[in-house]
Amino acid sequence: MGHVVDLSNAWLDHPFLRSRFRVSSQEQIAKMRRHGMRQVLVDFDKSDVRQPGSIAELAYVSHNDATPDPKDQSPPPAWNPDNLVPQELGAVLGDRRISGEGKARAVYRHSVKMMERLLEAPTAENIKAGKSAIFSVTDMILTDDQTASALLRITQHDFYTYTHSVNVGVSSLMLAKALFGQSDAHNLHELGAGFFLHDLGKVKVDPEIINKPAKLTEEEMRRMRIHPYQGCKLLQGADALSEECRVVVMEHHELMDGNGYPRRLAGEEIHIYSRICCIADVFDALTAERSYKKAMAPFDALTLMRDRMGAHFDRRLFGAFVRLYA
Repeated sequence: MGHVVDLSNAWLDHPFLRSRFRVSSQEQIAKMRRHGMRQVLVDFDKSDVRQPGSIAELAYVSHNDATPDPKDQSPPPAWNPDNLVPQELGAVLGDRRISGEGKARAVYRHSVKMMERLLEAPTAENIKAGKSAIFSVTDMILTDDQTASALLRITQHDFYTYTHSVNVGVSSLMLAKALFGQSDAHNLHELGAGFFLHDLGKVKVDPEIINKPAKLTEEEMRRMRIHPYQGCKLLQGADALSEECRVVVMEHHELMDGNGYPRRLAGEEIHIYSRICCIADVFDALTAERSYKKAMAPFDALTLMRDRMGAHFDRRLFGAFVRLYA
């Protein structure tokens, strides 16, 4: 008793009137447990009890130290929903005292780890847990301009699919924020999930094709082109296929000149959400270092996209994307 808890993390749909309060009864603890809460934030500076561990069976993360001692914890089963989202991600997103580059680096690092785990085990439960966490990252990007801008600058470019997923998710969402941020006509949480999960279907493609250090053969490209369908199938099987996710996952390789895949859509046939993701996807591919090519600097990549690939992209959206990096 006497702990001051903070339940303000966006993915904790709690039953209490306030998100921050002092625990004063066993019934409050039981209610947390009934709602599946395995960890909550505790502000020990404001609590009557200074050390964690005295409240029932809940695990706590302190505002003073967001990294619990691993000796005090039993490791959960690998990649189950409770372990999919690093607890540090929830801690840093819920901490309103920090912002800027430090917070951005922490959010990025833990988001990459989450995507790595999700792509290792894309079960229905993990997809749902991952989407909930992405909603919370989306909240941060939409409301914290300082951290969001820093997040755009500190992306890594090793082109592992999980790193690429976060890079494309961040830059696509930043463009969507610039375009739609003041409109109520767009569900930016589902759209953010679509951006982060756009390549989910690659888990169904042979890793030797994904990581081949050379141009793919026609047969290999045929097998690669199935990943939009597979991504939608995985999301549908998890009961997580919103319309925003569907169009982004299915159409992010469609090009304005009709030379994309899987359906060779052109121009206005391609949803604007997919056109956004396509630009971010190509940009990240160009700025990533692969075994067979060096990474391009952002300015050089944008110049190449303008001068040699301009017909692929919506010109208005591309101009807005360039301004993100200006």
